[in-house]
Amino acid sequence: MAFGVLTRAILLSSAAVTVQGFLGSSRSMTGIATKKSSPSLVHQQTSLASTASSTSLSASSTSNTDAADNAVRGIIFDIDGTLADSWNLGFQATLTVLTEYHNENKEESLTPETYPLTSEEYHFGCRYTTPERLARHVGLDPESPSFESVGEELGRQFDDYYVQLVDKKTAGFYDGIGDLLVKLHCGELSPSDGSDDSSDMSGVQIGALTNACVEYAHAVLKANCPQYSSDNPSSSSDLKDDSIYQRFSSIHGANSVPRPKPFGDGILQCCEEMNLHPSQVIYVGDAPTDARAAVDAKCRAAIGVLWGSNDEECLEKEGFDTLCSNVEELGQAIGQYL
Repeated sequence: MAFGVLTRAILLSSAAVTVQGFLGSSRSMTGIATKKSSPSLVHQQTSLASTASSTSLSASSTSNTDAADNAVRGIIFDIDGTLADSWNLGFQATLTVLTEYHNENKEESLTPETYPLTSEEYHFGCRYTTPERLARHVGLDPESPSFESVGEELGRQFDDYYVQLVDKKTAGFYDGIGDLLVKLHCGELSPSDGSDDSSDMSGVQIGALTNACVEYAHAVLKANCPQYSSDNPSSSSDLKDDSIYQRFSSIHGANSVPRPKPFGDGILQCCEEMNLHPSQVIYVGDAPTDARAAVDAKCRAAIGVLWGSNDEECLEKEGFDTLCSNVEELGQAIGQYL
């Protein structure tokens, strides 16, 4: 037991150093779009993917607001790969957990640097919940009797590492995200039709839903929101003593909702807390499970971003109404519904 604790401490320390040392690239949307050869314009999607089975929560009971008022009043965001550039944090935490599991069950000893998991395999696995992803990474089949129990234990260890390593360097917002959140909440995002109608510029509610644990969601948002915006926009000086974090009406993770994405339960739970009908809400994410959850919850729209774990070829099949290559395009896409 003492050896296991010492091993875990060494692996965690190694992961922290690796994460910090790996973060040499800018969170500029331009660089990401170029790397992914992403299109330069917002892409309207016409096909809808098949959704997950209908959620057990009733959309009609998630709000006291009249569903006939169909204006968009809320935006719910995924976190990893959508708001936060945290893929390497997740990758290194994954390697740490898998290495410890391997060393406890195999004769051959590995380190996080030598564990045979590629970044491509990690990105592909992100479409699953954390326990399922980790169980698959260690080679277990979903039909295996130990698949669920091993996945749950690895997921618990992963969450512990993940949350401890969160800061602005390991899970910082992409450039422009903080500014966008402020504009959305304060009603400063102009409608895309160019109208000057300011009769209803009170802004929209914002929420967050991740398939990571809810503790991680709070940690990332707090780390990026010490002030009113991580991007320090000059247009909202009246919020200097406030925090974006405090302006999230609802924050949830896979362990705080009945079922995680691709089911719509989490979105519906956020809608209930925001006192909104799903038809008044847009969900924004970077993975196939995000689109499926939005369709399952019957959101007004699902918007996909191309700077996360999945490219256009993957996401265009999944039911997103719009795909965006950068934060400016995301603001324009949301503006079409305001």
